[in-house]
Amino acid sequence: MTPLHRLLKERIAREGPISLHDYMEASLGHPDYGYYNRQQPFGREGDFTTAPEISQMFGELIGLWCADVWMKLGSPMKFHLVELGPGNGTLMADLLRSAKLVPPFLAAANLHLVEMSDRLRSRQSETLAGTPLTWHDELPEVEDAPVILIANEFFDALPIHSYERKESDWYERLVTYEDDALFFILADQPSVL
Repeated sequence: MTPLHRLLKERIAREGPISLHDYMEASLGHPDYGYYNRQQPFGREGDFTTAPEISQMFGELIGLWCADVWMKLGSPMKFHLVELGPGNGTLMADLLRSAKLVPPFLAAANLHLVEMSDRLRSRQSETLAGTPLTWHDELPEVEDAPVILIANEFFDALPIHSYERKESDWYERLVTYEDDALFFILADQPSVL
């Protein structure tokens, strides 16, 4: 039994079945045992490779697209460039390299990285050394200027709630624990959707 498995078992024993969302959130983001905190998920030493890790052209094209969007917004003197789930920081590094072609764009940009993993934040800090950045655990409230948001392969790794229709009602799918195994059950009461 892994330490995370043990923690989930204890939580379920204490609180009862948990949502799939809570199970995924712990599995992906637990500070000590979550997937993104315990190993390097990206690149040759990881489990998968994303487009920014394959070719710098991907990030460079995103950078030029961002500069074009900024110009279409009227070239504001200040805007927020926010990347969700920046991985190793490769996409942002490549984006910034091509954006050097538009110096006023770079001068106006306030860079924000939304990252929950301390290990990945450290990696991003190395990749983007010398670049003024602000890290956030969740989407920041930046209402004082326009936002350009980048989210490469971010939404496919978000914790979700799952429901199953039974007759005319929807029931949330929950995770429970029994006989040393985690498994799905449906909530006793229908959900109000």
